[in-house]
Amino acid sequence: MTSSTHEASSSALGYLFQSQWALLELLQGAGQRPDGAISLELHDDVAWEVDGRAVDLLQVKHHLKAARALGDKDDDVWRTVQSWMDTHRPGDADGPWLTLVTTQRARQGTAMEALRAGRVEADRALELLSAAAAESKAQESAKTRAAFLQLPMAERAVFVGRMRVLDGTVLIDDIDKAVRSELRAGLPQGHEDSFMRQLWAWWHEQTVAMLRKRMTSVSVDRLMQQVSRIRDDYTSDRLPTLVERDGFTEESRSELADACFLHQLRWIGAARQLDKAMVDYYRAYTQTVLWLEEDLVGIEELERFEGNLKDEWDREFDWMLDELGDEASAQEREKAGRTLLRWALDQTKYRVRERYDEPFFARGKHHELADRGRIGWHPDFEERVNNLNLTRTVHD
Repeated sequence: MTSSTHEASSSALGYLFQSQWALLELLQGAGQRPDGAISLELHDDVAWEVDGRAVDLLQVKHHLKAARALGDKDDDVWRTVQSWMDTHRPGDADGPWLTLVTTQRARQGTAMEALRAGRVEADRALELLSAAAAESKAQESAKTRAAFLQLPMAERAVFVGRMRVLDGTVLIDDIDKAVRSELRAGLPQGHEDSFMRQLWAWWHEQTVAMLRKRMTSVSVDRLMQQVSRIRDDYTSDRLPTLVERDGFTEESRSELADACFLHQLRWIGAARQLDKAMVDYYRAYTQTVLWLEEDLVGIEELERFEGNLKDEWDREFDWMLDELGDEASAQEREKAGRTLLRWALDQTKYRVRERYDEPFFARGKHHELADRGRIGWHPDFEERVNNLNLTRTVHD
């Protein structure tokens, strides 16, 4: 692996760690800052806000090889100091807290150790950091160290007094475990993995929205509401939706191109519905598979739901035939089929679970039943399905 490739990989991993760490930080800080919110790349890498004002700026550093201890002359320290000097006036006693979050451990006897969260020794840290700034010969941090030393001692003392170091944090591979630990009893027993996949998917959407400046922050309250919302989906009368609309791919479209349920739509002149039908079919089918794999629903529940859908269809199909009569034209028969299709896809009476009301699932299940030839839309659908199957058998 080339050096540039390695650096790009480390940088990408660092950004990913930063976004994931923000969720963990939001959970860990919820007790102390119940009215707070977390932002990304707005005030700093990560920042706590209260009433729209930044109260804690977090510089987040991730190192896969975290065995080397963090010293006062290291680049991470002075890049962080530079960022804080650029962001807020160093001598502002009312300015936000300044927190360095790092997977490294602070070296014993350093300012980084003296600034360790929970037992800060600000005077000692000021002395050690000033000494490191004066003694270091590193060219990369020369301008930053000079600017730090040029601060009047009173301002420098205020600046360092606002600093904190949160060292030895979890590596990126362990963040999921740490988040689970924070949630503890909030995880639905037996379905922890499924719950976490949903939570991380939601958090990814929030981070993208923050990075694209569509929103500024995510509050503790909003996170807790989402956690409750996801958890509620795992109760006896609800189910989680595990398949999103954008999961349907061109490959899936190609696989469904000759599906029976699509022929059924063409027979009644409903070609404009093909794309939507494929998405609903795919989502409902994939959703069913995932529920069964996660042991979230039983086969008998699904069979009962499908049986209810078919029973309602049977009744409406018979009414359609009675109203058409034997002398109906081809156009009238197609129109009646389209009316029946629209009626079926609007059905909300039966649900797989009482409080699971995602409309795509019932629509997709109707298409699934049509694909198996158990229901249909055209008055002559049974004969046409049989002919379609015979043609396929001959070609096979």
